[in-house]
Amino acid sequence: MVNRLVLSSYFVLFAVFLPVMVFAQLTAPPATATMQQDTLHLTLDSAENIFLRQNLSLLAQRYNIDAQKALVIQSKLYANPNFNIEHGLYNTQTHKVFPFGSDGETSAGLSQLVMLAGKRNKQIKIARANVRLSEFEFYDLLRTLKFTLRDDFYNIYYLQQSAKAYDEEINSLQKVVDAFVEQKGKGYISQKEVVRIQAQLYSLKSEYRDLLEQIADQQSEMRLVLQVKPVYIDPLVDTTSLVALNPRQYPLPALLDSAYSRRSDLMIARTNTEISKLNYSYQKALGVPDVTFNLAYDQQGSYIKNYTAAGVAIDLPVFNRNQGNIKSAKAMIDVNTATQKSTEATVEEQVYRVVEKATAADKLYRNIDASFASDFQRLMHEVLINYQKRNISMLDFLDFYDSYKQNVLQLNSIQYNRVRAFEELNFVTGTNFFN
Repeated sequence: MVNRLVLSSYFVLFAVFLPVMVFAQLTAPPATATMQQDTLHLTLDSAENIFLRQNLSLLAQRYNIDAQKALVIQSKLYANPNFNIEHGLYNTQTHKVFPFGSDGETSAGLSQLVMLAGKRNKQIKIARANVRLSEFEFYDLLRTLKFTLRDDFYNIYYLQQSAKAYDEEINSLQKVVDAFVEQKGKGYISQKEVVRIQAQLYSLKSEYRDLLEQIADQQSEMRLVLQVKPVYIDPLVDTTSLVALNPRQYPLPALLDSAYSRRSDLMIARTNTEISKLNYSYQKALGVPDVTFNLAYDQQGSYIKNYTAAGVAIDLPVFNRNQGNIKSAKAMIDVNTATQKSTEATVEEQVYRVVEKATAADKLYRNIDASFASDFQRLMHEVLINYQKRNISMLDFLDFYDSYKQNVLQLNSIQYNRVRAFEELNFVTGTNFFN
């Protein structure tokens, strides 16, 4: 009997506190928001300065440039001369160890390798081309990371604007719910209406949590690019300068010329073609054997005592004339030439497409009434007051609130897509035309 009473008590407590726990979980602020303690307020210029100073990927690529420059020094060095000397270890007739004088034998030689067919100059040219390649790879990494940084910067900003709209709408609905909960016990508000408003509130909070998670992901990516400690980054955006951006400010030929002359990935493709041609020339030169000049001295091991001689040595290109490497190097010219043409076609198409995208995004933005957002926000407050006064129905009230939310999200999305299109124009042209 006692066990049944205890069990019954547990069921009663569970039934009472379960709704409370569910409500507490739904109304609790997202964990992401509570972690935003240290805030780093950044303009775009200051963010780029931090990025240039602290990004480790850029630092590693700079070291790679230094490594390639060191190889240029190495390619300029001549082959070292070779010196050898021999002395008799044991005289079997006199039974002396390391005999000297007339009982001993000493020989020595000095040789020097001389590369023919301009191999050294060709090595230097290849090494210098590899330096240029590493520099273009650095600029391409810089271009890519800079685009990621700027895109994250504006994405975070406009997501934050959407989060503010959610926060404002949630606070307004929370006040309505709190007021209705008080009035429900007095019989002024129906249970159905309270539950419907609460459901809308919980839905907004769920969407708000998803939005904060999206902001947190962008924050994480931006912190990695900046190489800063875990802080909350608050972008400071000059919206006035953004409004003035115009995709028709620069003609298409100017954008294409900039892309052809400044795109680092195109420079990489061209440099690879150049290196393949230099390597083909070098491989053909390797088919020409090098010459070794030598001097020799022999104390008494030759036909006369104190023999001295000068000689020349050269490989005879009978079997190995470097045929395979020459053929491979020639094929690589075709490979890299095709890759270069493909990259040029890609660059041209990207510029055309992004100009088209930026023009469409800017046109959509320009067609929006500048006062539309502020008028909609003012109407939202009036609708809230009229609903509390019971001048409009619950369905009209919820429909307007949902329209307000969708309007804010759409406006922020339009503005972000427009700014991103301008950033893509900078990216595909390799030039900061739009800042």
